[in-house]
Amino acid sequence: MTMAMVLVLGSGIIAALAVGWLVGRWQMRREFARTHQRAEAILEAARHEAEALKAAKLAEVEKVLKAREEELERRLKRQEEKFERLEARLLKKEERLEQKGVELLRAEKLLKDDLQRLGELIAQGEALLAGERKRLEELSGLSAEQVKELLVQQVEEEAERFFAKRIRQIKERVEAEAEREARKIIATAIQRYAADEVESTTMSHVPLPNEEYKGRVIGKEGRNIRAFEALTGVEVLVDDTPDAISLSCFHPVRREIARLAMEKLLEDGRIHPAQIKKQVDKAKERIAQRIKEEGQKALFELGLDNMHPALVELVGRLSFRTSYGQNQLRHSIEVAYLAGALAAELGLDVTMQKLAKRAGLLHDIGKVVDHKVEGSHGLISAEMARRYGEPEEVVHAIAAHNEDVEARTILAVIVQTADALSAARPGARQETFEAYVQRLQALEEICHSFPGVEEAYAIQAGREVRIMVRPDEVDDDMAAKLSYDIARCIEEKMQYPGEIKVHVIRETKFIETAK
Repeated sequence: MTMAMVLVLGSGIIAALAVGWLVGRWQMRREFARTHQRAEAILEAARHEAEALKAAKLAEVEKVLKAREEELERRLKRQEEKFERLEARLLKKEERLEQKGVELLRAEKLLKDDLQRLGELIAQGEALLAGERKRLEELSGLSAEQVKELLVQQVEEEAERFFAKRIRQIKERVEAEAEREARKIIATAIQRYAADEVESTTMSHVPLPNEEYKGRVIGKEGRNIRAFEALTGVEVLVDDTPDAISLSCFHPVRREIARLAMEKLLEDGRIHPAQIKKQVDKAKERIAQRIKEEGQKALFELGLDNMHPALVELVGRLSFRTSYGQNQLRHSIEVAYLAGALAAELGLDVTMQKLAKRAGLLHDIGKVVDHKVEGSHGLISAEMARRYGEPEEVVHAIAAHNEDVEARTILAVIVQTADALSAARPGARQETFEAYVQRLQALEEICHSFPGVEEAYAIQAGREVRIMVRPDEVDDDMAAKLSYDIARCIEEKMQYPGEIKVHVIRETKFIETAK
């Protein structure tokens, strides 16, 4: 009984599954048929929509084509009207030309008649002139050629006297006007620039916090003051002024380095040879930076640019140079201003005015290198300008400013004039100071001319010279001989009052670093 129930139940399940499968298959076919019908409907709708779009586009294209066709027809019509108007104008011009041709033929006939009558009149006139000339020759006893030569001679003499008088008058007037104009130009140029004169001295004073610092500056057995003087080339005067020390040196750069270094040493309070060397090196760096700044400031003041850095440095160094007591940088700036003003007053263009300023500013840069180079400072200045890319007009003007070469351009004449004006102003120069500085420079140059000399400093107003030699090149015996040779050379080449002491210093240093 149980087995039968299981079989019946199994048959029922199978039958149910079969019925379910058949029903699902029927439903799938039915759904597929409905999907197919929907797809057909969509395709049909798409076909209708495409046909409608196609028809719309065709209508739009036909409309555009029709509009363009109408526009072309209108253009053709306008062109036809234009050609018709041109044709009408050409016809009118042709008619006028034909009429003018007829008039020209009539005028040509009249001209021929007039020429014929004119020829007859000329023949009659020549016959009358020949008769009159013959009668004049009979009356005067001179031929026509002789009368002509006489008249020409008289006219030439009269013309020569007249033009000689006129030329003299014009020359006198032009010279007078040129003189007035030149004075006016120079006066205007000078009035447009008024510079303060800066006088250089040979002494700088450094105030002390108190008198005890004099002992520190001197150091034990004078070692500090000796190290300071050897490093800077400046003479230190301790006992001359209360609560201050004096630094004496003809060379303004050395004196300024010494002043800065001394101020820092006094401010720090630690004064010994190592610290002195450190502060002197720092002061040299500051002076080098100041030189660069002075050069750039001069260019900015004059409105110049595009100058080689080496020339800018040379310009800055002029601030520490003097010529006859006149500060060289202020003199060069003044010459540049005057040269630019003269160029402007003479009607030169802006480019020439700037070239005049450049030549005026650079005309004396040779003075900061002439102790190292042979030749006059004008030619040295020109060579430095050429080396660092200045225009040839500027180079020539610099070379000619002291008449080392002949001035061939208006720019050279302007710089000569500006330099003379700057130097000739009352109080601008002091001959005695310049002679003093030149004597001290000559003294140092004699010392530098000997081999083995590293540094040479003239101190005590030129009564003493201190020479540092390279210890690897000069031993003690050679140092003694070197001092003798330099003293004899000074006696031969220089003229000076009193005596000059020659100190040759040979120092050997050993430096090691602790790590």
